[in-house]
Amino acid sequence: MNKKSLMGFGLLACLVLAGCGADWGTDQHGAQVTSQQLDGQWLVINYWAEWCGPCRTEIPELNALDKAHGDITVLGVNFDGLQGEELAAASTDLGIAFRVLSLDPAERLDLPRSAVLPVTYLVDREGKVRQQLVGEQTLEGLQEHLARLGR
Repeated sequence: MNKKSLMGFGLLACLVLAGCGADWGTDQHGAQVTSQQLDGQWLVINYWAEWCGPCRTEIPELNALDKAHGDITVLGVNFDGLQGEELAAASTDLGIAFRVLSLDPAERLDLPRSAVLPVTYLVDREGKVRQQLVGEQTLEGLQEHLARLGR
């Protein structure tokens, strides 16, 4: 293999690997969630469960946040690891309008496993976790936290 072919192979390998790293999996509707869709966004990652009363109460607040700001994306994660049709049904039953990830991003973002719910993580545009919020959140409270962090 000559030097030019080797460089081309290396570039192709980097592009393939970068594409794999960009994948966040699918959402509750089976649609692919990629880094390109989330680049430049503040992420509000919320862990919820059907059995969690405060989770149910804060869902309208999270829906409103996701809708109100073009540079903020709310992503849900089911604490119990529901997948496929079960995840879609639970999301619909709870009135979740934001995307719910099928894959838990905890490893990707180095998030600690919380013993309590709900728990919400604020992630800046560079993918750095800036704050962990435990307990029920409101639209106003989330906006205040994000403003304090420089959003």
